[in-house]
Amino acid sequence: MNVDAVLWDFDGTLVNSVPKNIDITKEILSVVTPRLTGENLPDALKSEDSYHIANHQSKNWQDLYINYYGMSEVEMIEAGALWTEYQLKNTIPVKLFSDIKHTISKIHVPQGICSQNASDNIKCVLKENGLLDKFNSIIGYNDIPNNYQKPIPFGGIKCLQQIFENTANKTIIYIGDHEGDIEFARNIEMKLDNNSKVIAVTAKYSSADTRAWTYRPDFEIETPSDLLKIL
Repeated sequence: MNVDAVLWDFDGTLVNSVPKNIDITKEILSVVTPRLTGENLPDALKSEDSYHIANHQSKNWQDLYINYYGMSEVEMIEAGALWTEYQLKNTIPVKLFSDIKHTISKIHVPQGICSQNASDNIKCVLKENGLLDKFNSIIGYNDIPNNYQKPIPFGGIKCLQQIFENTANKTIIYIGDHEGDIEFARNIEMKLDNNSKVIAVTAKYSSADTRAWTYRPDFEIETPSDLLKIL
């Protein structure tokens, strides 16, 4: 394939951020919904395994907050607005998945990140790992309006527009660990011209289970370096 760019999700794809995300969520619950703390803590936040299952079963973070944490829609919106602030001040480190650094360094087309993490936080992690200069565009949660988050393609299109002067006739790979990432990739392709293609890749190394997904990936990878075989 003649691939023009590789776009990545961040959490669960480039980094294992589950311990940090659980801790942040608990802090936010203590502010927004104290009734969901202590003995009433949602099962999805009681262990990393439980979090993985809930995260990969939910359609998006809104669904996760409402149907797995037990928040109301109003509480979900309030919690979402606090995420960036609490994420940036949380000191729990996140680690790149094994072989990510090698894989990114071996890719010789433009790369970008489309994530619901905060872009400043993403840049800090990349800088700490000597990878910031490998990415031509980083679009985080705080870079797009709340009602245009994934799987709406707004962030993906914005990312591509920062990489290319002209987004026509492009073949793009998008890698994520969630069914919503596959839907996101399909929606980006629908927004591009008819001669463009977005290839959806699921990162199974972060416990993603695609068997029950309605949106199906074009490829599934067991390790980050499997992506190099596809390229």
